[in-house]
Amino acid sequence: MTNPLHPSATEHLPIFIPAPGSPDVLMNIMALFLVVMVLLTGILFFRLHTLPERLAHKSQKIQFEIVAVLGLLALFTHEHIFWVAGLLLAFVDLPDFSTPIRRMATSLEHMAGRRRRLDPGEEPWIETPVSGTVNSGEDHSKRRPDTRERVAPLNEPKA
Repeated sequence: MTNPLHPSATEHLPIFIPAPGSPDVLMNIMALFLVVMVLLTGILFFRLHTLPERLAHKSQKIQFEIVAVLGLLALFTHEHIFWVAGLLLAFVDLPDFSTPIRRMATSLEHMAGRRRRLDPGEEPWIETPVSGTVNSGEDHSKRRPDTRERVAPLNEPKA
C-alpha cells in the first residue's frame, strides 16, 4: 500500500502542525503564555485598584481608613464610583481640626488646675513667665510651629 495522501495536500506541513504522535510544542508555549498573561493582568489590576490607598498612606489615619474602606467596597461590589471617590479623597488634604481643639482643651484643663495623664507622644506643659515681651526682631518663619519658647524677662538685654 502506498501513501494515501489527498491529491490537494502538500508534501511539507507547516511548523505549527505537529506530526502524528509528537507533542504539540506551540500549544504548550501558548498555554504557558496565557497563564503568565492572566497572572500579570491580575497583578496590574490589583496594583491599579490599590492606587488610592497607596496615595493616602502618608495622610491622616482617618482619611487613610476611609479610602481603604472605599477601595474594599469598590472591589467587592464592582461599583467604580467607590474607587473614584477613594481616589479623589486620597488627593485632597483634609485640614486637621482635632489638634487645635485638643490643644485648647489641654490649655483649659491647665488653667482650671486639673491634672491628667499625657497622651503618647504628647509633651508636658511648660510654664512660661507672665512678665516679659517676645523678641520682635525674630524671624518666625524658621521656627517650628509646635515648639514652645520661653518669654524673655523685661530686665534682660536683647541679644
